[in-house]
Amino acid sequence: MSTETRINDRIRVPEVRLVGPNGEQVGIVRIEDALRLALEADLDLVEVAPQARPPVCKLMDFGKFKYESAQKARESRRNQVLTVIKEQKLRPKIDSHDYETKKRNVVRFLEHGNKVKVTIMFRGREQSRPELGFRLLQRLAEDVEELGFVESSAKQDGRNMIMVLAPHKNLKPKPKVTSDSDEPSGDSPDSPDTPENTTAE
Repeated sequence: MSTETRINDRIRVPEVRLVGPNGEQVGIVRIEDALRLALEADLDLVEVAPQARPPVCKLMDFGKFKYESAQKARESRRNQVLTVIKEQKLRPKIDSHDYETKKRNVVRFLEHGNKVKVTIMFRGREQSRPELGFRLLQRLAEDVEELGFVESSAKQDGRNMIMVLAPHKNLKPKPKVTSDSDEPSGDSPDSPDTPENTTAE
């Protein structure tokens, strides 16, 4: 079934409920009369509610209407907020200095309006102590609660435990002064990580 808007002679019904160019209700009129009124006003007869009985039609400049609709759609896409998900990895027995470094990274990510996937990586016998990872994630969430909230609670995923933090909606993202490439690189679990994925919100 075609979803294309029907206008003028494409509207094939005996009568329509007519709406004037300024939104005024004209009432139910024969299609011939509606087309005549559109011609006299140098406007188009546009079917705006085909499911109604009789269908609702409006007198308007259809070309202008399509242009304005496209402009609004473009503006809406331009105003979309791009959400980047960063990942920060920690070990359950992280020392206080490393923890502060990791926390600063999470704070910076949240300040820039990014979500943060925090991953606790367990090795060997650490896997039998999931409460260590849970407490660490809880501590981190409490330390950054002014900037973000727990969007996805801590949960075990194989050898890892994962929690997702999201910035508060009323938090105005800070402009980036330095790029993430300025961070030290490396494959160490305690090194800052690159964006995991990007989604439109």
